[in-house]
Amino acid sequence: MTSSDTSRIRSWADHMRAEPYRSYLYAYPHKTAYRELEPSRPLSELWAQETAETYFLYMHIPFCGARCGFCNLFTLPDKRTSSHEQYVDALERQAREWASFAGGKPFARFAIGGGTPTLLEPQQLERLFGIAEEVMGLDTRQASISVETSPETVTEARLRILHAHRVDRVSMGIQSFIEDESAAIYRPQKPLEVERALTLLKSEPFPILNLDLIYGLPGQTVATWLYSVERTLAYEPEEVFIYPLYTREQTIVKPDDIRRVGIDIRMDCYLAARDRLREAGYIQHSMRRFAKPTASSAKQLLPYGCQEDGMVGLGCGARSYTRELHYASRYAVDRQATASIIADYVAAERHDRADYGYQLNKAEQQRRFILKAILHTEGLELSSYVERFASQALEDYPDLALLLENGFATNTDGILRLTDEGLAYSDAIGDWFISPEVKERMEGYVFV
Repeated sequence: MTSSDTSRIRSWADHMRAEPYRSYLYAYPHKTAYRELEPSRPLSELWAQETAETYFLYMHIPFCGARCGFCNLFTLPDKRTSSHEQYVDALERQAREWASFAGGKPFARFAIGGGTPTLLEPQQLERLFGIAEEVMGLDTRQASISVETSPETVTEARLRILHAHRVDRVSMGIQSFIEDESAAIYRPQKPLEVERALTLLKSEPFPILNLDLIYGLPGQTVATWLYSVERTLAYEPEEVFIYPLYTREQTIVKPDDIRRVGIDIRMDCYLAARDRLREAGYIQHSMRRFAKPTASSAKQLLPYGCQEDGMVGLGCGARSYTRELHYASRYAVDRQATASIIADYVAAERHDRADYGYQLNKAEQQRRFILKAILHTEGLELSSYVERFASQALEDYPDLALLLENGFATNTDGILRLTDEGLAYSDAIGDWFISPEVKERMEGYVFV
């Protein structure tokens, strides 16, 4: 290796370590890379070509009690029952149309997210399960089922519905147990309300309770962050997700608000929480997810790989994935624009064409396959890549060697895995591996 090679490798590593929180990926390509599809694609033809053996059914409920200061999701603060009822009516119409071409294979997973699905009144929440089971053909005995909730919407009536439909996993965003920290991100949340909801959730437990926390909040210290971690551990959840705070120009809390605080404590918070969660017996599965070894459903679940496709997304704001095309409705953060998109969805007579999304060529399919693997501790099984693409990952993407040369990853028994340091810098690694074409689209996106 020449001195210039050594310098290049060191420079790359220094750049990664200097900016660990440049961006984040939980799907690839990112939704901000989607554009109008010309021509639009008939969904019946698109799904007839899908090769996945099982599907993932997702329903998006784009309503919340209030928009948090860090949120850039497709959601609208709207507590009106009439709005919710009209929306569920539209979702049912969409499901009846889609069932003919997207309901031909079994669903291995079902999730209801948002937004806050449990903001719906029990009658409308019950309807969602009826749509999934009676219209789309979901068999709750063999599918993993997850529902998102928030402390103020946890009630006995809603939990009875979740239990009746064999929900395996309930995920609740807490973010912080300290009222001032919640207030700093415009989250109107009282610690006693959080404790009430957790007590109710633990009184008739689900197989998996997941709790979300956020680090790097305005006014937070490593000590106050660990206080929230300890309060979380007191309830012995099966899963804990820890998220670094991200802000964008379109979020309520702006990047400048965070910069004015001064020192960035996010890496210190991550390392402190990681060590404490491991000490408490949790296994780390990604930069964000920690789970007890016993966190699982008692069902005999159908197989589904996170690298696979076959995501059927119902509702305004839901994304659908086939191997070659990812598509969704338009996206917005601004309240007026979001309300307009939802109104168009509710009024639409048909949902039988994909007109907004991203067409994945082979190279983008390969990048997605790699990213969905290496950002989790299970790693990228190199033989699986060969089986799917008939080529070698390290030859197709030689820059992956930078992960190995800098100690961010290992190649053991044919599996490319991130090291502890690599996991800590997962967001920087994900941002680095995005294709130039996708990154250009993301940077050129205007949030309306």
